[in-house]
Amino acid sequence: MTEANVIRVTVWNEYMDEQKKATASVYPDGLHKTIAVFLNQDKAISAGVSVITDAEQGLSDQILDNTDVLIWWGHIHHGDIRDDLVKRVTDRVQRGMGAIFLHSGHKSKPFMALMGTTGYLGWREADEKSRVWTAAPAHPIAEGLPSQFLLEREEMYTEPFGIPEPETTVFISWFEGGNVFRSGVTFQREYGRIFYFQPGHETYPAYHDPNVQRVITNAVKWAKPLVRVNSRDCPNLEALEKIGS
Repeated sequence: MTEANVIRVTVWNEYMDEQKKATASVYPDGLHKTIAVFLNQDKAISAGVSVITDAEQGLSDQILDNTDVLIWWGHIHHGDIRDDLVKRVTDRVQRGMGAIFLHSGHKSKPFMALMGTTGYLGWREADEKSRVWTAAPAHPIAEGLPSQFLLEREEMYTEPFGIPEPETTVFISWFEGGNVFRSGVTFQREYGRIFYFQPGHETYPAYHDPNVQRVITNAVKWAKPLVRVNSRDCPNLEALEKIGS
């Protein structure tokens, strides 16, 4: 695998003090580093991390210019993200950067801006089982996944889910309390591919699960840029053919 073919991933996370305390027993180095570690086991991927306390909230031009796929995990501090940085992220996606939003990322500013909707859903934290069903087994994100897999503990998310109609619903989850949720969905926004994946509550070990790791790894490969353009400005073009007589 040549360096030019390696997919450059940035795993972005809030990782403020309250999250560090909540996740310490499950993800001692933070869930962002856990994700980066398993991604880096794939020779086709080079994953780094950034957090909200970094310069420019971890979303500098330098970072984004060197990111093929951005993975986003946010929760308590959605509202703290600067609006100019939200536009910076959405602009990169529209120009070709891939984006993967995990768990509570459904209420992040970049996700809602790209969807044009609220990301509304119902939730419950009750240590309940979740069975993730592969609804689109022929999709590249589902490659190598079983028809279903069980997570022993996960936060419940339930329909209705305030998103546009997905391009593909790859996974649907059932929860022990009886609820169901479109837990893995894809979208296209101009040149950029987007995947939302529900499992990943910060106090549950979903990111240690081999099937969850496989989903995210597959999603990175699916979301990598097919083309990246320098600008989304509307150019004034000269005619290619003679106009009129």
